[in-house]
Formats: sequence, structure tokens, C-alpha cells
Amino acid sequence: MIFLKKILFTFCFIILIVATSNAQNDSSFKFIKIIKGNFTHFAVDNLDNIYLLTTGNQLKKINNNGDSAGIFNDVKRYGYPSSIDVNNPLKILLYYKNYSTVVVLDRFLNMRNTINFRKQNIFTVNAISTSYDNNIWLFDEQNLKLKKIDDEGKVLQETIDWRNLFDTVPSPAKIIDRDNLVYVYDTAKGFFIFDYYNSFKNRLLFYGWDNIEVNAKLIYGFKNNTLLTYQLNSLLLKEYPLPDFFGKYSSIKAINGKVYLLKDDGIYQYQIIK
Repeated sequence: MIFLKKILFTFCFIILIVATSNAQNDSSFKFIKIIKGNFTHFAVDNLDNIYLLTTGNQLKKINNNGDSAGIFNDVKRYGYPSSIDVNNPLKILLYYKNYSTVVVLDRFLNMRNTINFRKQNIFTVNAISTSYDNNIWLFDEQNLKLKKIDDEGKVLQETIDWRNLFDTVPSPAKIIDRDNLVYVYDTAKGFFIFDYYNSFKNRLLFYGWDNIEVNAKLIYGFKNNTLLTYQLNSLLLKEYPLPDFFGKYSSIKAINGKVYLLKDDGIYQYQIIK
């Protein structure tokens, strides 16, 4: 009887493993790896480098091979950063909204300089991004202009007042410079796309997306427990319902054909199966 129970238990265990494996294989997401640790925030650049903000207030950079590529220990110089911009892997921006201050780091996470927007009479900024030419994009919420500034805070170029462009003025939550275009996203109004000469090019009416990324002519976002991708060349919009086996996570991002989950014990990485 004991022997039969052992056989039955083993059989059930094997069935459970096979069922779980099949469920994950049938999904649009394939598990790749986990980076163990206790993290409060993370970001991923277009080279698959992962930037991890630890519970000990260190910023760590992990390259695609899983090796440490830099550490920044002075994260809380101006409190807790409102955002970490890694659009340009050679120039990392820590933005402290309450102080209107940006800390600029190099690719090894060594501090290069700081920029205080208030010294340039720019007082309200919600979204920033590095530009293709190593400067910084920001949206000035007071005079309603998209601006490019240098490392000294000097305004290099700017759009006209957006009240002269749009019936209702967007309030950008995200700015991304990618593939010769600047993508400005307002959750309630969609994407506003500009060229490098500050000319308005296009608008995409995708509302309510979170955790926006643009990479390789593909826009990523999340809405209603679904990953959304939009191919800019083919205009193809795809939906990937998030599977139950993702479990509980505190943050999620997609870029480079992968999905990253922040959980209590680390960062989980999955391949998107097209």
C-alpha cells in the first residue's frame, strides 16, 4: 500500500510539472532568467543593460551577461529620484522632480554633473529624456514648450507654444528620443510625435498605456493586464494577455522583445514569442 501511494504521488507530481510546463510553453512568454535581489525600481536600455535601484539606495548596472558594469552610491542626494532615464546608455539621467534637478551619470554610473532647471527659469517639468546628440529633452509645463537643453541647462531649441498647435494641450508623462523622432506621451491624449527640428509629425490615439517604451520601430505599453505592441512600419497593433504564471509583481516593463517583472526576490525576464 505504501509503495502504491509513492507511485501515485510521483505520477501526480510528474503530471503537475508537465502541465505547468505546457501552460508556460503555450503562452506568448518564455522564461529566460532571474536576477536575484531586493530592488525598488529598475530600468532597461536598448542594449539590454539593466539598472537596479536597491533597497539600500544604490543604483547598479548589470550588463547583458549578468556582470556588474557600474555602481552609483549617492542616489538620495536630492531625495528619492522621480525617474531614471536610460534612453541613451552612454548618459543616464536621475531626475528629482521636487528639486527640479537632474543628476547626469556616464555609462559606468560615475557622476558627470547636475542641472538645476530653476536656474534656467524652468520651474515645472514632469518628463525628461536624453536626446540623440547627448543633450536633454524636457517639457516645460509653464510655457507649454518641448525644449532641448545642454549640460549647462542652456536652451538649444524649443517648439512654439503648444496652445498654438493643439486644441487641448497635452501634459506629457513620458518622452523618448528614438529613430530620428521624439515621442511624447500623454496617458489621456496619446502619442505626439515630433522630428528633430521640433516640427509636429503625427499623433497616435492610444490612451491609458503604462510603462511606455520605443525600440526598433516598435512601441510597447501595458493596459488592462495586457501587453500592447505597435509596429510603426506596418501599423500592426498586437495584444498579449499577461499569463497567470507571471504571479504578483510590483512593476513591469517591455523592451527589446522581452518583458521584465519586478518581484520581491528579484527581476524576472521573459522572451516575447511573436
